[in-house]
Amino acid sequence: MNAIVKTDFHFPGQKGKYVGKVRDVYDIDGKYLAMVVTDRISAFDVVLPKGVPYKGAVLNQIAAKFLDATKDILPNWKVAVPDPNVTVGYKCEPFKVEMVIRGYLAGHSAREYKEGKRLLCGNVLPEGMVENQKFPEPIITPTSKAAAGHDEDITREEIISSGLVPAEDYAKLEEYTREIFRRGTEIAAKQGLILVDTKYEFGKRDGQIYLMDEVHTPDSSRYFYADGYEERLERGEHQKQLSKEFVREWLMANGFQGQAGQKVPEMTPEVVNHITDRYIELYEKITGEKFVRRDYSAESIEKNVAACLSSLR
Repeated sequence: MNAIVKTDFHFPGQKGKYVGKVRDVYDIDGKYLAMVVTDRISAFDVVLPKGVPYKGAVLNQIAAKFLDATKDILPNWKVAVPDPNVTVGYKCEPFKVEMVIRGYLAGHSAREYKEGKRLLCGNVLPEGMVENQKFPEPIITPTSKAAAGHDEDITREEIISSGLVPAEDYAKLEEYTREIFRRGTEIAAKQGLILVDTKYEFGKRDGQIYLMDEVHTPDSSRYFYADGYEERLERGEHQKQLSKEFVREWLMANGFQGQAGQKVPEMTPEVVNHITDRYIELYEKITGEKFVRRDYSAESIEKNVAACLSSLR
């Protein structure tokens, strides 16, 4: 199965194209975006040399399901999913912050905590916590969206005072973030999972706030298995988790963390197939549905998207 790692489509009304680490986004008439989630895979801010078949379809379909499952909370950008790898949606003016919400002391927050920091993006962290412990209440730790390099932690006060987001809009972003996270937590629990932390991106269209981008995927979120969580926490063991952390772990075990002079280890067919299988496992565990493997190609994707866009013009 060939992975889709590059697209070069030419759609009617196409105004531009943006190529990200894993997604190719086509601007249609300045009104819609056709977002192609390719099979490229990145880690440590580096795009790995080989694509992973079905990865794009897995991420795009998980995102679509969670956009549908939260559309009663606020409108979202999705108009159609004409192909498993593609979402067509409204073009919105994005807010220049990412809304990160954390229910547990894990990842970045745990690393900061271990260094002795007790203030994270304006949130006072309780004393005496251990890694992967649940916070008394979820905390919002926004980041500024960097044009290049890493996003930076930022506080509510800094966001408002710098004019990144007006105070009234930011209050709504916090409210929506908590509501969507609550919904995601409920859905995860039904699948025997814990939604640990995640990030959301919002934008505006015709004066209305919209939820944008991927939602609750294993690339933007961290999940723990609920079964055995308390026992592992008490023993100080690593939690069994559902995310693309396994890719980073494989890279680190082979001497790569994205630093200068380091070389990406060989991605043999066996390694690529293993990553594909793990992504499909993620899909099935998160959604509770069987993933359907199908033949696909750049030509079939372009045909499906072109037909959708013609119906919208």
